Amino acid sequence: MAFRTIFIESQCRCGYQGGYLVVRKTDDTKKIHLSEISSIILQNTQVYLSAYLLVELAKCKISLVVADEKCNPIGQYLPLYGAHNASKRVAEQLAWGEPIKKRVWQQVVKEKIRQQARLLEEKDLPEAAKSLYACRDEVKSGDTTNREARAARVYFAALFGRDFSRDDNTPLNAALNYGYAVLLSMVNREVVSRGYLTQCGVCHRNEYNQFNFSCDLMEPFRPVVDRLAFDYAQELFDQDVRRLLGDLGNRVVSYKGGSYRLHSVVSLFVQDCLAALNKSLAPSEIEGFEQL
Repeated sequence: MAFRTIFIESQCRCGYQGGYLVVRKTDDTKKIHLSEISSIILQNTQVYLSAYLLVELAKCKISLVVADEKCNPIGQYLPLYGAHNASKRVAEQLAWGEPIKKRVWQQVVKEKIRQQARLLEEKDLPEAAKSLYACRDEVKSGDTTNREARAARVYFAALFGRDFSRDDNTPLNAALNYGYAVLLSMVNREVVSRGYLTQCGVCHRNEYNQFNFSCDLMEPFRPVVDRLAFDYAQELFDQDVRRLLGDLGNRVVSYKGGSYRLHSVVSLFVQDCLAALNKSLAPSEIEGFEQL
C-alpha cells in the first residue's frame, strides 16, 4: 500500500520513467516508485512537471497538492474518473434521501465531538471534556439543535484560550489552516477514487464549495490537526511544522483494536459512511478511532 508523502521544496523538474517519479535538480536526481507514494506536496512555485507524470499520477490515484508562494495549500490535482463505475456511483449519490443523510451526519458530528472531548482529556481539561460529552449525547438526527457549533465554542476556548479566534493572523491559525487543507486533500482522494462527487454534500451545501462532501467526512479527523498545532505551532509556523502537518496521513492511530496509519483509517471511515448512505451498513456501526 502507498504510504509516502513526498515534499518537493526546491526548484526542480519532475517526470515519469518506468514506474518511477523522477525528480531532477541541477546537481542531483532522485527516483521514487509510484506504488510507494500516497501524496505529493509541491512547496515551491518553480517546480516543472511533465504531462506524462500527471497522467500516471491520475492512473495511480495519487493526490498532488500545490502550495502558493506562501507555502499554503491552494489546489489539488485528482483524476476525473476515480472508479470504473463512476456514473453508477454518482446516480447513487444523487438518490440519497434526506433521512439517511441526516442520520449519517448525526454519527459524523457525534464522532467529531467525541474526538474533541478526548483531546481535551489528554490536555488535562476534564470539565470542558465533560461538557463536550454532554453535547455529544444531545446530537439529534441532522444535528438540528446545532450541538456541533456549541461544542466547538467550548472546545476552542478550552484548548487555545478564551481569546482565541479562528480569524486571527497567528502561527496557530496558519498551522490549523495548513493541516485542514492537507486533511481535506486526503478525503478528496478517497471520495473521488470511489467514483463519487466531492461537490454534493450531506450537510455542507455551499454552492461555492467544490468539496462539500469531503468537508462533511473530514470533520472527525480535525482534532488530529488540532493536537499537532497545539503541540508544535503555538508560537511558530515554519518548515518543520509544515512537514509535520503535510505528513499527517502517516500518523499512527488506534482503530478496531489495531494500529494503523491515519490515511488508512480515513479510507475505512469514508468507506463506512458511503456504505451507510447506501443503506448497506447501519449509521450506528460507523466506527471511530483513537489518537495515540
